[in-house]
Amino acid sequence: MQRLCDDISSCRACPRLVEWRERMAVEKRASFRDEEYWGRAVPGFGDPDASVYVLGLAPAAHGANRTGRMFTGDRSGDWLYRAMHRAGFANQPTSTDRNDGLRLSGAWVGAAVRCAPPDNKPTNDERDECRPFLRRELDMLGRLKVVVCLGNFAYAAAARELGLRPRPKFGHGVEVRAGDVTVICSFHPSQQNTFTGKLTEPMLDAVFSRARALAG
Repeated sequence: MQRLCDDISSCRACPRLVEWRERMAVEKRASFRDEEYWGRAVPGFGDPDASVYVLGLAPAAHGANRTGRMFTGDRSGDWLYRAMHRAGFANQPTSTDRNDGLRLSGAWVGAAVRCAPPDNKPTNDERDECRPFLRRELDMLGRLKVVVCLGNFAYAAAARELGLRPRPKFGHGVEVRAGDVTVICSFHPSQQNTFTGKLTEPMLDAVFSRARALAG
């Protein structure tokens, strides 16, 4: 798994994403101007013996692209790790930087695309370049029982890797079997969804409670 993480963090396959992630690491957000940004592709994070895989869209320009850890340092991560903590997958409800003491138990967190994309919108070609990384992670998680997909983009990526055809329509709480693995869909905990009330904390809690129950 460490070799995979190293391969991800050194990847420069997509020129548009490389240019963007590195530019954001130089320009920075004013509130983080004194911090050194990661500015590379972001590897997965969690328990190598995980039975639950949480799959997101891509790193945020001033979140994981800054901190170097998935869903860390932004409001989407605040929502995600609070829910995972309440479900017993995380030892603490906060995720601020790589040295904050956060540990996951029974869960691994990754993304369909590993570099921060402009406007949070990776292209299909960029998703396909990252596909081998997702495949390798899934293969290495030998105890995998559940994949929680945060958003339709992640759901499409997971469905393809798990051979889920035809793919049922995405919706919050949709649950689909793919061989020995259960896929559970959730709205992404982005501000677009959380600020508008499209996704609430009880809704996200329900997804992770179900994942916990299925994982055993």
